[in-house]
Amino acid sequence: MLDPKCHQAMKDEMITLHSRGMWDLTTLPPHARTVGRRWVFAVKYNPDGTISHYKARLVAKGFTQTYGIDFFDTFSHIARLSTVRILMSVAAHCDWPLHQLDVKNAFLYGDLQEVYIQQSLGFEAVECVCRLRKAIYGLKQSPRAWF
Repeated sequence: MLDPKCHQAMKDEMITLHSRGMWDLTTLPPHARTVGRRWVFAVKYNPDGTISHYKARLVAKGFTQTYGIDFFDTFSHIARLSTVRILMSVAAHCDWPLHQLDVKNAFLYGDLQEVYIQQSLGFEAVECVCRLRKAIYGLKQSPRAWF
């Protein structure tokens, strides 16, 4: 985290999260619990092996959540490999073009009910917690909120 390139990646991620209105700073209600958070870092490379950019992602420590207390429903969206193969073979047979789509920060579009996380180290505003308005990576209910 002390590397200036990683710190800049953290700043970029925080700008993205703030611009999307991911949370509101508030005091923790007496009935609520906070979920921890941490930074995950990655180095992205170009096809020739040179460094493209540094990436940082703020994730929730979802393993601390308890079913029935912190969340009630989960979802795991998967596609069977045989289904993917059939679709690709039909596209090849019919000369249909295939395109790959990557939605940046896809989980960040799901709305949440009432989840509180701790503020990120180095970016604390006041003595408060963050009430999440949108899902973030790591929460047990993020795939369900996104779907």
